[in-house]
Amino acid sequence: MLLEIRNLKTYFFTSRGIVKAVDDVSLSLDEGQVLGLAGESGCGKSTLAYSIIRLIPPPGLTVGGKILFENTDILELDNDTFRKEYRMKKISMVFQGAMQALTPVYTVGEQLYEVFKYHMDVNYDEAKSLMEEQLKSVALDPSIMRRYPHELSGGQKQRVMIAMALLLKPKLVIADEPTTALDVIVQAQILNLLKQLQSKYGTSMILISHDLSIIAELADKVGIMYAGKLVEIAPALDIYKDPLHPYTQKLLKSIPRLKQKVEKLEFIPGVPPDLRNPPSGCRFHPRCPYVMDICKKVEPQLVEIKPNHYVACHLYSEGGKR
Repeated sequence: MLLEIRNLKTYFFTSRGIVKAVDDVSLSLDEGQVLGLAGESGCGKSTLAYSIIRLIPPPGLTVGGKILFENTDILELDNDTFRKEYRMKKISMVFQGAMQALTPVYTVGEQLYEVFKYHMDVNYDEAKSLMEEQLKSVALDPSIMRRYPHELSGGQKQRVMIAMALLLKPKLVIADEPTTALDVIVQAQILNLLKQLQSKYGTSMILISHDLSIIAELADKVGIMYAGKLVEIAPALDIYKDPLHPYTQKLLKSIPRLKQKVEKLEFIPGVPPDLRNPPSGCRFHPRCPYVMDICKKVEPQLVEIKPNHYVACHLYSEGGKR
């Protein structure tokens, strides 16, 4: 097992209260595996990713749990050790919104070289051939190293970010909404590129998106998050063919289908809860069509309903659907 997260809690301590963005989440990832994380905006997906790579901005703080990477709890490491030995070398991230992730006053080559400069004792000329090779692997001409971010298209910027994330051949890449703000043609190109690179390098990946149709392209297993909680996790085929949690079912029904005539699109009534004061019991109960009295009082725990398929819902508290 490459990554194991146990009871992770990451909260934001604001003047208006404590926002429990990730609240007691546990999951695991094997080597070479792709995990898709899905859910509505604000459900905690990106906060979970930033917790793994230890880039939670103030006033956020990881207050509990463990993140075991190759059996080492990376939350226990000091900042210098994690920066030098783990970030970019073993765990890297493709940040959401490549337009804002690149520094506008440095060329692409200078920004790629920063990775080598910090982690390896090589000069620019020595690193140049490695950078050119990596750019070619993401279908970019090496001449792009002389250009500034504002001279690139959105798809080119995203490819640069992917190349940067893979420069040091990390074991885990976290891709946070890698197709945000891209048109559908470029989205398809980026997804195909990620698929090819993951296959080529055997890299483990966490793919974060609110769009389950995008996750279906890459993921081996899928985790569904709602209001800071993991409510369902299973092999990708099980999630799409037999979703168990009412929230997962509603998410899947809200995806338009080309081959199916639909008079009216499905939607989830209501809005996600305020994570400063989430509902008691199951956090989805105010929006759930199957809500029972127990849902309002007792928080459901993740239970295995069938092999490797876990769900947190009182509908399955006796081991089978009511």
